[in-house]
Amino acid sequence: MAICHNRIRVKILDAKQEIKCCPTSFAYCRTSNHLSLSLSAPVVARGCTDVFCCILFILAILGYFAVGILAWSQGDPRKVIYPTDSRGQFCGQAGTPLEKKPLLFYFNILKCASPLTLLEFQCPTTQLCVESCPTKHMTLLKAYLNKGEQEYYKQFCKEGVDFSKMSAPEILRDGLCPSMLMSSKPFTRRCLPALSTMKGGVVVVGNETIFDNGEGEKVNATDFLDASKKSNVVVEARQVAMRIFEDYTVSWYWILIGLVIAMVVSLIFIVLLRYLAGIMIWVMIVMVILVIGYGIFHCAMEYRSLKGEPGSDVTIRDLGLQTDFSVYLQIRQTWLAFMIILSIVEVVVILLLIFLRKRVLIAIALIKEASRAVGHVMSSLFYPLLTFALLALVIAYWAITAVFLSTSNEQVYKVFNTTECNYSRDTCNPETFNTTNITARCPDAECLFAFYGGETYYHKYLILFQFYNVFLFFWCANFVTALGQVTLAGAFASYYWAFKKPDDIPANPICSSLGRALRYHTGSLAFGSLILSLVQVIRVLLEYLDQKLKAAQNRFAKFLLSCLKCCFWCLEKFIKFLNRNAYIMVAIYGKSFCTSARDAFFLLMRNIIRVAVLDKVTDFLLFLGKLLIVGIVGICSFFFFSGRIKAVEQTAPSLNYYWVPILTVVVGSYLIAHGFFSVYAMCVDTLFLCFCEDLERNDGSPERPYFMSPELHEILSKTKMAEEEDNKDVNQNKTSTNGENEQCLH
Repeated sequence: MAICHNRIRVKILDAKQEIKCCPTSFAYCRTSNHLSLSLSAPVVARGCTDVFCCILFILAILGYFAVGILAWSQGDPRKVIYPTDSRGQFCGQAGTPLEKKPLLFYFNILKCASPLTLLEFQCPTTQLCVESCPTKHMTLLKAYLNKGEQEYYKQFCKEGVDFSKMSAPEILRDGLCPSMLMSSKPFTRRCLPALSTMKGGVVVVGNETIFDNGEGEKVNATDFLDASKKSNVVVEARQVAMRIFEDYTVSWYWILIGLVIAMVVSLIFIVLLRYLAGIMIWVMIVMVILVIGYGIFHCAMEYRSLKGEPGSDVTIRDLGLQTDFSVYLQIRQTWLAFMIILSIVEVVVILLLIFLRKRVLIAIALIKEASRAVGHVMSSLFYPLLTFALLALVIAYWAITAVFLSTSNEQVYKVFNTTECNYSRDTCNPETFNTTNITARCPDAECLFAFYGGETYYHKYLILFQFYNVFLFFWCANFVTALGQVTLAGAFASYYWAFKKPDDIPANPICSSLGRALRYHTGSLAFGSLILSLVQVIRVLLEYLDQKLKAAQNRFAKFLLSCLKCCFWCLEKFIKFLNRNAYIMVAIYGKSFCTSARDAFFLLMRNIIRVAVLDKVTDFLLFLGKLLIVGIVGICSFFFFSGRIKAVEQTAPSLNYYWVPILTVVVGSYLIAHGFFSVYAMCVDTLFLCFCEDLERNDGSPERPYFMSPELHEILSKTKMAEEEDNKDVNQNKTSTNGENEQCLH
């Protein structure tokens, strides 16, 4: 074997032919006639990288499964679905004695107006599961004296009440029955007073304003209003959730149709981009401007149409937080805010296009080259489906585990009373409570179900299991994303480093790249995703602290927390950028994560101007493509679900909040478009890094030819011209500034 100007001369016995091999890691060899591929590019002769991180990741996954199994054995999701009575029993649960009693009844709803409700999330009154809510006002004394009403009244009392053996005062003393009933309606499976307002703002319950509470006192109907609000403080979010769930049940198939349309539009756009890249980019730019412009026009028309309407001049601040979000669309300020936001976006997009017009032309040429790469690796367009499936699996496992962990506590009972008592909020046992001295010292005290908790080791460390669940969710989700990036990068790198395209491209580049990533680089992917996950968990903790400190008056703490949140946000963005390019280098060279990250960083720093000219402008254009698809699908779904298309007005489902399916379709459309366009983005980033590497290793001579295509080489020339123009402009500015300074001196 002889050395020939940095080429290694190898003799292949089978072919009886000498081949000159380039001393790069790409394993390409040059014969006398052309460059041929001796081994599949990128590097095939690899070894396992970051083995320690691979082992750590496998152990973490096993621990994650153990936490899931433990949570599933201890948890009970029924606690989220069904309301519970004072003994912690589920109302309306199938297969239990309370199966036919789905509603929760409060003995004294007025006690729910206590501030204790906000602190303990529990009304300090007896709660009972009933079949139906009371429909009339009645006192215990009235029912006790009228035998015809006793059976009706007993269904709202505890079991075992015998009106013939106990007097009314004894029943009230033992807390077996409520002192009175009032007309109520079921609301989020709870019996709340049937409040209504007559003309003049008078609050009534069943056409009555004054009630006898059964203890010789008169109660005003307005007192029940505050009690109802306080009793519903915990379930208000559940009310919104149930309405949203109802909307999903009647519109899920329309949502699926909208997402399928988004997928079809994205696929058509990508296919057209493959053959008509230049035209499609310009069409996309114009369409984005038009779609945003239409949004501004629509908001202006809505703003104008509400002029003079009653209540339309109410401000969002005065309106406050409302569970019925459609109320906000009835005030002019909402549409004015939308119009201002869209106008700012429109101006920013137009200004960017004006100032980056030369870069846009260069970026379009790079997208054309990426289109050719995608055309030769068409299977890459369907790889995002695998990423979506894996991410859905990770999210589902995390959500189910979180629900089981949060519902794996035991029933905790506490002492509730309305007067001052030393035993207030102490734990108690409902079975033996009446035999203790607490009832003697605190006559009005009751042992009621408070919340779910526990004193075992499992319950003590439950918060750690929740934290582990969140951390592993981030780690697994980032690993799935990293796996997709490495797979696509390896496939597109094999396209770039094929000297004769498409003859030298491997048969199944996506499958080959996926196999290499899992076999050799699981540790590197786990290492990169671990670093990113740590930063994301810190950001979650900072958000948690921010929520806790909102009521605090320490301005320095708030300022420091805001600075930390900003710093870690920037750090997360930088790590994502570095990881992405590090994974490309891992896919090409097969080196460890740290080595690949270092090589990628310094390679980008040596080509920082090209990064700004080519890579980022291309990302901006692809983002406009995603924005266009989301805008088209979003506008169509808005007109459909809001019933503004007369032709399909009867077809549209009846909804509580029509923004629920619209928002779902918009978010889903963005994810789908992002999935398809991420293939292009990864292709552009991979070609760009390979392009920079090719420039540094080769000079275009016959001995060291470029692997880039002539079209990509033309982009290089345009980039150089752009750099020279920038330098020329800078020099001219410096010269003019110096001349002005000299004139000033003279």
